[in-house]
Amino acid sequence: MILAVDIGNSNIVLGCFENEKILFTERLSTNQNSTSLEYTILIKNILELNHLSHHSFEGGIISSVVPSVTHTVQDAMIRLTGKHIMVVGPGIKTGLKILLDNPAQLGSDRVADAVAAIHDYPCPLIIVDMGTATTISVIDREKNFLGGMIMPGLRVSLESLTMRTSQLPKISLDPPKKVIGTNTIDCMRSGIIYSTASSIEGTVNRIEEELGETCTVVSTGGLAKAIIPYCRRDIIIDDRLLLKGLMYIYNKNKKGGIPKVTK
Repeated sequence: MILAVDIGNSNIVLGCFENEKILFTERLSTNQNSTSLEYTILIKNILELNHLSHHSFEGGIISSVVPSVTHTVQDAMIRLTGKHIMVVGPGIKTGLKILLDNPAQLGSDRVADAVAAIHDYPCPLIIVDMGTATTISVIDREKNFLGGMIMPGLRVSLESLTMRTSQLPKISLDPPKKVIGTNTIDCMRSGIIYSTASSIEGTVNRIEEELGETCTVVSTGGLAKAIIPYCRRDIIIDDRLLLKGLMYIYNKNKKGGIPKVTK
């Protein structure tokens, strides 16, 4: 079995693979103050809750956008498994041709998303990853990573709104009953959900205009299911895209091939 971990700004997502099949995915809050021992205990408890032994793993892989937590979690995984834990970064083979001004600036989460997407879906591709930040990645018909954009995530925008206004409350992301809200909470829900959905639609349309062709659009991330159903175009939700990408990268570096991961 392989333990795959994605360290994001708000959450850490863990997944376990065996024979190219995902056995489980779980989420933890990202805490930059937690020690290696604390992460060891948390990960061990998650494995036990899923009826798995930490002795059963042949290795692991990490993608991270929080450098201060990367080494801490890597130490915890090594302590648990006693095996080599790979970190996506320089020296790791991905098979992805990155056409950015500085390819080293591309986050490992977007690398993993792209590796899985070009393996599982037809190109050209637009990948929308909705986490603390919303990132959009564009891959052309030849499977080159062209670039994309980064924008404030849904919760970041919502928290900014409530923090900077004296009368607007914190709200859940329950869907509004209609677009035109008739009370403060429904107005906020409608505003954040429909404006975000419209922003994604509009951005995708502009990218396709620039490319001159229609793209496959895939969305992932913790907030995708809250927004994508309200978009008025076909967008595939794949909440395991990043973890599948980590599995493909792990196998490429360990076995020289990229087998298909079962969804």
